[in-house]
Amino acid sequence: MVSLSKQEILKKYKLVLGFEIHVELSTKHKMFCGCNADWFGKKPNTQTCPVCLGLPGALPVPNKTALEYTIKIAKALNCNINLRQQFDRKHYFYPDLPKGYQITQFYRPAGVNGHVKIYSDGKTHEIRIRRIHLEEDTGKLIHLGQDSLVDFNRSGVPLVEIVTEPDFKTPEQAKIFLKLLQLLVRDLGVSDADMEKGSMRLEPNISLRKKGQKGLPNYKVEVKNINSFNFAVKAIEYEIIRQAELLEKGITPDQETRGFDMHTGTTVSQRRKEIAEDYRYLTEPDIPPIEFTKEDIAHITRNVKNTPYELYLQYIEKGIDEKIAWTLVENASLRQIFNSFTIQELRELNISLFELAKFIVNKYKKYNFTNKEQVIDAYKKEHEVESIDLNEAKKIIKQIIKENPRAVQDYKGGKQSALQYFIGQFMRIVKRKVDVKPIIELIKKELEK
Repeated sequence: MVSLSKQEILKKYKLVLGFEIHVELSTKHKMFCGCNADWFGKKPNTQTCPVCLGLPGALPVPNKTALEYTIKIAKALNCNINLRQQFDRKHYFYPDLPKGYQITQFYRPAGVNGHVKIYSDGKTHEIRIRRIHLEEDTGKLIHLGQDSLVDFNRSGVPLVEIVTEPDFKTPEQAKIFLKLLQLLVRDLGVSDADMEKGSMRLEPNISLRKKGQKGLPNYKVEVKNINSFNFAVKAIEYEIIRQAELLEKGITPDQETRGFDMHTGTTVSQRRKEIAEDYRYLTEPDIPPIEFTKEDIAHITRNVKNTPYELYLQYIEKGIDEKIAWTLVENASLRQIFNSFTIQELRELNISLFELAKFIVNKYKKYNFTNKEQVIDAYKKEHEVESIDLNEAKKIIKQIIKENPRAVQDYKGGKQSALQYFIGQFMRIVKRKVDVKPIIELIKKELEK
């Protein structure tokens, strides 16, 4: 490998990074037949029929729910939604594809030209979405030594592909986008996005170009089927160094598809990367174009609002700490409680929005909040104070000052920590919660005599 570090490489080269993300939809039936779409863990090849096995004469019938779920995702990612959508055949020959082609949306996908904003590195970045389309998943290959077996239970499960533009500047930025996307599809109720089950699969497209050069590089490396956010970051970091090593030698990396080896943290070559012409796309003759009206789209997307992308930015803009904001976005229950507070309720509790968010997140395990009223009661309980006679308080303060002449000198010398010392001594003596504001004023008054 080159002696340059990742940071040094990214000073010399610009990372060109985009993603293709596959998300299995949580529908009852498969994309083009009535087979059970809940395939995971089932006995191999038991959730199949002539349609998803690609047998001659079997005709596909589109799943309406899958079409609506895809439109919801497109709306949430601010895409232009096509009112006229169509399915096409994508031809390639692989053992897990029984028909020799995949039914997908190529010419008229569900949505195009979307965008979302993410927050990273102390600022906001826009990530453009090139297209969102619906297709059928393939079967699953199982490799046993020299033998390879195929389980077609997954074949035909509705699969959404989300294609971004190469707008990511760092692997860490990509990780934020991907985690928010997982939260998004779960919030919409369209997928469990369980990466261990393969319900969400990540495919980064990675290349490097020298700083100052314009346009895209003349090659692209795609890493297939990554099932972990951390593995995606590791794959990208490995490719940055691998490709830089070749470029430093004057060699252009091959345009290819690679796999990620989780055990070694490296990528391995699989095959030459295809281009659109290789797939010989043609319109699916057995499925007519599907027409939607604007009213249809409005009805389907009526509940698509306050996405995790939007909420995370809103929280950050309101001054909430990044980690606290992320916890609120990640926990739908806490987020709902936090968002339900009114300005009047904040005033009555004498608490800022930031303090409220911090209290809800930090005290959740202790109180297991399920509603706003529990938060209010817990906050009052932890912040309730007893009244204290000010004359009694004054006597205690005078005694503390008399017994701590050095701390008095420190305070008069400008050390504000001395004031905290006197407050601490006072609270130690009274041994109960009292309103500290009038006590501070009394201490200052006595010290300034």
